[in-house]
Order: sequence, then structure tokens, then C-alpha cells
Amino acid sequence: MDCPKCNSEMQELKIETLYGQVMIDKCNSCKGLWFDNGEAEQLKGDWMADFADSGDPQVGKTYNTVRDVQCPRCGKPMKKLNDKKQKHLEYEACEEHGMFMDAGEFTDFKHETLFDMFRDVVSGIKRRQSK
Repeated sequence: MDCPKCNSEMQELKIETLYGQVMIDKCNSCKGLWFDNGEAEQLKGDWMADFADSGDPQVGKTYNTVRDVQCPRCGKPMKKLNDKKQKHLEYEACEEHGMFMDAGEFTDFKHETLFDMFRDVVSGIKRRQSK
């Protein structure tokens, strides 16, 4: 499978959890992560998944400008979505197959902090100003 952001090859990454094994895909170049439906939520609370997002968040942010991202499974356009709890966190999703998070985004997704509340306010202000 190729990365939906940088088109590099993705490698399967096996994560052992208390509830069994989860296979996600990690880009060899930009270090973005592909999660089949339900996998990100399944791994969110599992400490064994902390190592999965080893990419540089600053590099990951540069990929937020990539538009027209296609699902690596079906090739259909993916939607840009904001996390329901952390509005500043934006990722791409295919309703049928899963979601893609740039480097650093899964770590942010896993670890909600008070600083995230501040970032959500700033993100909301920026979205309103750009309309």
C-alpha cells in the first residue's frame, strides 16, 4: 500500500495489545499512519501503541497542506475531519476503510491535555477567520 500523502511505500506495523494484535500501516517516508476503521480508537488507550507514532510532528504539520487525498484502499477522495474531543486535530478519513494521521497526530490523539483545550479555542478562531 502507498501513502495517501507522499505516495511512498507503507509498511505494516504489528502492535500487541492486551486484547490481541492490531496491524496498522506506517509510511516509510513521512511516517504518517493508516488505521483501518476502529483501529485508532482501539489503540488510543493502549500504552503499547505509544511507539507507533515515531515521526516528527513538525514534518507531519507540513503535510496538512496536501489536498485531494485518496483512500489507499479504494482510491476514493477522503474527507478532512476534526477530532470530536480535540477540535485542533485534523485528519483524513474514508468512511468505508479508515483514517490517515500525519506524523505526530496519533500521539496528540492519544494524549489529551489542558493545553489541547487552548489549542481548540485558537483553532476555532482561525477557522472562523478563514471563512
